[in-house]
Amino acid sequence: MTTDLLIALFTLVALEVILGIDNIIFISILSDKLPPDQRKKLRQTGIALAMVMRLGLLTVISYIMKLQYTLFTINEIDISGKDLILISGGLFLMYKSTKEIYLKTENNEEEEPTVKTTKASFRDLLIQILVLDIVFSIDSIVTAVGMVENIWIMYAAVVISVLIMLLASGAISKFIHDHPSFKVLALCFLIVIGISLMAEGLDVHIPKAYIYFSMAFAFLVDVIQMKTSKPKKK
Repeated sequence: MTTDLLIALFTLVALEVILGIDNIIFISILSDKLPPDQRKKLRQTGIALAMVMRLGLLTVISYIMKLQYTLFTINEIDISGKDLILISGGLFLMYKSTKEIYLKTENNEEEEPTVKTTKASFRDLLIQILVLDIVFSIDSIVTAVGMVENIWIMYAAVVISVLIMLLASGAISKFIHDHPSFKVLALCFLIVIGISLMAEGLDVHIPKAYIYFSMAFAFLVDVIQMKTSKPKKK
């Protein structure tokens, strides 16, 4: 493998991981609804589905590129198949995150799920993860196509990035579970991502650097708040 291909692979893996962070946060928050023995299974299944989705979309790359063709126009804004997916995904992400924040702040009673509700919940949560996997996979594959021409580099980048996501998902999920305030912060991040997806679908491009900088700053403030609010040992 040449140096240029290695650089392209490394860059694409880094971008895929960054794009996948939002997916990991969403999966981690949903998995927190299940008993501890079910959470890892949901995380791994959700991320594995994301890899299958992306590899599958790479095999029909010509169809993915057709999604960027204009289907109709609204107020001089061209709407393509990709735009419809991004807008729908953004709306779903905003709705789901807002609902989770409401349940977190208004409902303080935590009931232990029964075996029956656990099975239903696992299926329902997996369907929700699958919906978001589709949205994030489209964005990820279009990014890959725009950066690299070699299809095997794309395959390798997807597999490597998903393996990294699998390794990181446990730590991220544990951190969110152990620190409830960060769960609300993560949900707020997802609302911002939902707005960003909708804006992208309406041809309003919000630089990703602005979004990730805002997230990093808010995370830093929350960490400082957490450290300073700890009771001092006597």
